[in-house]
Amino acid sequence: MRRRQRVDVVIVLQTTLLLSLGRRIAELALAKRLPTIYGYREHVVAGGLMSYGVDLRWCYRHSASFVDKILHGTPPGDLPVEFPNKMVLSVNLKTATALAVKISEAFLLRADEVIE
Repeated sequence: MRRRQRVDVVIVLQTTLLLSLGRRIAELALAKRLPTIYGYREHVVAGGLMSYGVDLRWCYRHSASFVDKILHGTPPGDLPVEFPNKMVLSVNLKTATALAVKISEAFLLRADEVIE
């Protein structure tokens, strides 16, 4: 990147590797006044601006059903590969205010979770 170019937004990869760094990423982005978009709501809870992606809480809870089936004799190879069928939109209004980012009422009404 050339020095004259400016970053306007940060898109954080949807990887569990970065989950433990959520608060630090949010702090650094806020210090640089950069809006952040994530794939997991956990980053928004930690201070990120917004996320749109799978609900990890659902994934963790749903994995218990697979464990139960395996423990009751179902061969792992017989279990279906599943992907969550609902995406979750989360917005952190406190972060939006700190960044002076205006989020429309219509957008907020579509959000599954608004953190104030």
